[in-house]
Amino acid sequence: MAENVTLTTKGSGDSESEDQEIIGIVWSTLSQVYDPELGIDLVSLGLIYDVSKDGDTVNIKMTLTTPGCPASENLPDMAQLSVSFALKDRAKVNLDVVWDPPWDVSMMNPDTAMGLGF
Repeated sequence: MAENVTLTTKGSGDSESEDQEIIGIVWSTLSQVYDPELGIDLVSLGLIYDVSKDGDTVNIKMTLTTPGCPASENLPDMAQLSVSFALKDRAKVNLDVVWDPPWDVSMMNPDTAMGLGF
């Protein structure tokens, strides 16, 4: 996982362990969504900046490699649909594409970066 990624929940008591379980499902699911051009998952690429849970909503902040990325129209939708399907009715999913901080290769998993020659 990239160093700039945070895992947070906003809950208390017994719901905290359920929140952590849901966040784990989200990360696991996002690690199975692949960039169609590179064939590498979103988590290994460092495109997922934050996953948090607030009440009955999971919030995901992700980016793309560049604003003009050819996958920019489909990749966020693929990620949101995959997470929604994995969570079923356990939580709503809100996915925001953010551009700050801008993505760069240092955000990739080190093994992934090395595999791509960086």
